Amino acid sequence: MAATASNSGDTGGKRNRNDKDVPPPLPEPLNVPVADSHTHLDMLPQLPLGGAPGKGVEESLAKAASVGVTTVIQVGCDVAGSRWAAETAAAHDSVWATVALHPNEAPRIVLGDPDNWSRQGAREPGGDTALDAALAEIDALAALPHVRGVGETGLDFFRTGPEGMAAQEHSFRRHIDIAKRHGKALVIHDRDAHADVLRVLKEEGAPERVVFHCFSGDADMARTCADAGYYLSFAGNVTFKNAQHLRDALAVAPLDRVLVETDAPFLTPMPYRGRPNAPYLIPVTLRAMADYRDLDVDALATAVAANTARAFGY
Repeated sequence: MAATASNSGDTGGKRNRNDKDVPPPLPEPLNVPVADSHTHLDMLPQLPLGGAPGKGVEESLAKAASVGVTTVIQVGCDVAGSRWAAETAAAHDSVWATVALHPNEAPRIVLGDPDNWSRQGAREPGGDTALDAALAEIDALAALPHVRGVGETGLDFFRTGPEGMAAQEHSFRRHIDIAKRHGKALVIHDRDAHADVLRVLKEEGAPERVVFHCFSGDADMARTCADAGYYLSFAGNVTFKNAQHLRDALAVAPLDRVLVETDAPFLTPMPYRGRPNAPYLIPVTLRAMADYRDLDVDALATAVAANTARAFGY
C-alpha cells in the first residue's frame, strides 16, 4: 500500500463529484508488454477483502492484458491477504505473489487496537506468541514456488507512533531473514522512515533482490538505493503536481533498476487521481515516466519488463 502522504483519499483536481467511483477509461495499449510490480487485487471494489479468487480477478487480468499489462505481482499485507495472494498466483499464470505482514500489521498484533496504544505503552515484541505465529505462516507461504517475494514489509512512521516501532522493526528484521532463506525478493514499504529502513537493511544484510515499492524518496535517496543495487518501483503518484521529488528521483535512477506499479486501488495517476486504480492503468503512469525521462515509451517498457522479471525471478 502507498508509502507517501498523498493517498487515495485525496481526490485532487476539479471533476464531477459523481464520477469518483467510475473507473477511468482504457488507455492506449502498450506495444511492449510490461508487469504491474505491486497491486492489491483483493482490495479492488469488485473484490472485497477475503473474497475468493474468481471471476473478478479474471476480469481484472483480462482488462490489464488488453492494454499490454500481462503480468501482475499480487501483494499480501497480512496472513489472510498473503494466503489469498498465494492462492491467486497458483490459479493464474499471469500472477505472481508476495507475502508479508504490512509494517502496520505487526503493532496491531502485538498491541491490539491502535487507540489503546498510548494507554498500554510500548511493548517489546520478543516472545509474542501471536506475532511469532503470524510470521511462521508467512515463512511457510514464502516457500511456495509461485510466491516470488516477501513483502510488503519495512517501516511506516506515518501511521505508527513510538509505541509500535519496536514491533515494526522486529517484524521487518524477521521478513528480511525469511526473504534471504527462501531466496525471494524483499518488497519494501518505506513511509517517513528512509534512514531507519536503510539502517536495518545494512544491519541485517539485504537479500540479493530488494524492491522499494512506491518509491517515496528524493534524488539522493534514489542514488543511495541504486548504489546498493536496489530496485525502485514508481507508482501513479509520480504524476502528482506536488511530487517533483519523485520525478527528480526517477531522473537519476539507473534504467536497469526502474519498475512501475499501480499499488491499486490506491494512487491513481493523473488525470484520474481520486478515481479507482487498477492494473490496466499502468500505461498511463509508464507513458508519464517516459516523458519525464525523455525516453521512447517502448524503450522504457522493454527495460521495465526485464527489470521486473529479474527482480522477482520469473
